[in-house]
Amino acid sequence: MMVWIIWFIAAGILLVAEMLTLTFYLLWLCIGAVAAGLVSLAAPGAVLIQVLTGCLVALGLTLFSKPVVSRFRASQGFKDIGTDIVGREGIVVRPIEPGRYGQVKVGGDIWSAASLQQLSVDEKVRVISRGNTIIEVERWEV
Repeated sequence: MMVWIIWFIAAGILLVAEMLTLTFYLLWLCIGAVAAGLVSLAAPGAVLIQVLTGCLVALGLTLFSKPVVSRFRASQGFKDIGTDIVGREGIVVRPIEPGRYGQVKVGGDIWSAASLQQLSVDEKVRVISRGNTIIEVERWEV
């Protein structure tokens, strides 16, 4: 089997995994694998050069993207979706037990949620914090 095929298969797998995770780190690895595959087309026997090319491209993209992303996030007018969710009211759609996740509907979105309290379905809750994909809620006290 030709080495370039393996590089492009790896790139395809990394691209699919990137689409599932929604981070850019696997995308940079995918592009590194493509670069290594292109080098393997030109120099099929130079596996070390292929690996180094892939690693350097992925590392370069990773290092380059960090300052760009931090500048973008610090720019005026940038609004991270979900930051305004803290303090909002939600409805429990799947029961939450302490130490176990449930689900809460806030606005039109359903979030995985955790709580220190036992919360049942259709109970009103308030969002007290937000992680990457999980919110922490407490019972809505009026």
